[in-house]
Amino acid sequence: MDKMFRIVKAAVGMAMAVALCSGFVVAGQGYKMYQDAVEEVSLEEKVEEIRTQENYTEYEELPEDYIDAVVAVEDKRFFRHGGVDLIAICRAVVNDVKAGAFVEGGSTITQQLAKNLYFSQDKELTRKVAEVFLALALEQEYSKEDIFELYVNSIYFGDGYYDVGSACEGYFGKETDEMNQYESTLLAGIPNAPSKYAPTKNPDLAAQRQLQVVRRMAACGYFSEEEAETVAETVAETLAALALN
Repeated sequence: MDKMFRIVKAAVGMAMAVALCSGFVVAGQGYKMYQDAVEEVSLEEKVEEIRTQENYTEYEELPEDYIDAVVAVEDKRFFRHGGVDLIAICRAVVNDVKAGAFVEGGSTITQQLAKNLYFSQDKELTRKVAEVFLALALEQEYSKEDIFELYVNSIYFGDGYYDVGSACEGYFGKETDEMNQYESTLLAGIPNAPSKYAPTKNPDLAAQRQLQVVRRMAACGYFSEEEAETVAETVAETLAALALN
């Protein structure tokens, strides 16, 4: 029995050592990927590219309901973490292990911006590490408001709209600061899966996603029960109208 225990203990120790070494290797590769990316095109240049877009929308032009909705569904601790949410990462690792595949990324809004600026959408570990280094750099150089602003000006909203201003104009015929609660919650849910949730393509799925956004906002304390119920009723009426057509 003692011999078997020693064998198991040695095997576990070896596995941990291999995992630790592998972790250092991946971290080194990720850091190099990050360095190579910013050396090729600086972070300042990438940010300036976004800020000079024709339909660029500033943070002050975004309704509070829209900001709250995005934070609730994408990164509820956005204004409290330093670019990486360890709680979300641990939860994602557990869910990924259970599923035996990458089903949840745990990426913050800052990490998603980093990916949009430099990296592909591939769920590859080295790229994820590089994304973390870039997210930390973003948090050092820019305010939370700047990061949020850059994020919503660099994500896809479906139907050919690649920024929040274009999406608002295209879907609602409005400027962003004119969006109401219904429109804010609808728009906030689209980037999760633009081809699926674009209201011009799948209005029923867009409405169902919107209900998820409303529930998340209520759970995070951004909506009172009454506000959540009011928006949910409007969404339900939309779904009912769609069912009749």
